[in-house]
Amino acid sequence: MTESPESPESPENPASTGRSGSAGSSGGTGRVALVTGGSRGIGYGIAEALIARGDRVCITGRNEESLREAVDRLGADRAMGVAGRAHDEDHQAAVVDAVMARHGRIDYLINNAGTNPVYAPLAELDLAAVRKIYETNVVAALAFVQRVWAAWQRDNGGAVINIASVSGLGASPYIGAYGMSKAAMINLTQQLAHELAPRVRVNALAPAVVKTRFAAALYEGREESVVRRYPLGRLGTPQDIGAAAAFLTSAEAGWITGQTLVLDGGHLLGAGLG
Repeated sequence: MTESPESPESPENPASTGRSGSAGSSGGTGRVALVTGGSRGIGYGIAEALIARGDRVCITGRNEESLREAVDRLGADRAMGVAGRAHDEDHQAAVVDAVMARHGRIDYLINNAGTNPVYAPLAELDLAAVRKIYETNVVAALAFVQRVWAAWQRDNGGAVINIASVSGLGASPYIGAYGMSKAAMINLTQQLAHELAPRVRVNALAPAVVKTRFAAALYEGREESVVRRYPLGRLGTPQDIGAAAAFLTSAEAGWITGQTLVLDGGHLLGAGLG
């Protein structure tokens, strides 16, 4: 585990129905967020945005060194990290226990950890790879929801954001299993929004191609031609997703739940992802 040496904070009463206040980073909001898969890419962009408005954040990731470097960049006074694999039950328990021990609360859960180890037509996919995708992208997300709900949100409220994808909204060549898992995450978002209301709001973000190492296979070496499919003339950035996550966990989004916000630079006005 990577964290700063401060003692645990005393929890304060959160606002009801998953609403949060906003404050400058100097004073802090008093809120705490857990961002899975937060050592780089979209997850890191989300962690950055939440810290910038004054939240404290725990990020997770598989590589302890990368996680430590990310915590250092984010600021050890605001960030902590717990290394492990998202689908591992012991890791899930360790993460929630660590955040509760340090901060005494988990106001926001951002399920960002994901995998897509294969690029092939569904008819040719190894089913073991499909199971791995679902374990990480869907089952682990639900597991974190269950643990955070039991530890804090059931009694105190909060918000959950699931990072889906536009590939979950339609067919996309060669990433069908990934798209299936993201479609499941969108439905999971709707189910949870209904079940966890009114204390917890649950929404999803569905990005198109974002310039990260994870998505490099979708644009690397042909970025100019890919960008032509985007009316806004560029690919997404982790900062784009971070800004949306900050909004959906803010008081301004206090009457929004069960929704999937598409972040695609206008891409779906044309064709599918790919």
